[in-house]
Amino acid sequence: MPFGKYQGRKIADLPGHYLGWFAREGFPKGEIGELLAIMYELDHNDLRSLLDPLRR
Repeated sequence: MPFGKYQGRKIADLPGHYLGWFAREGFPKGEIGELLAIMYELDHNDLRSLLDPLRR
């Protein structure tokens, strides 16, 4: 994450409540917003485990 409270964390490691805040308030424009929106959908639908193969 390039900014904010969780600066320096991987987007895949952001807490669900933070992703939910973006979903309510609006995602930033550009690639970072797209990535946050995808991560929100994965978290909201309990699909974070899909990222496990990428972590290995």
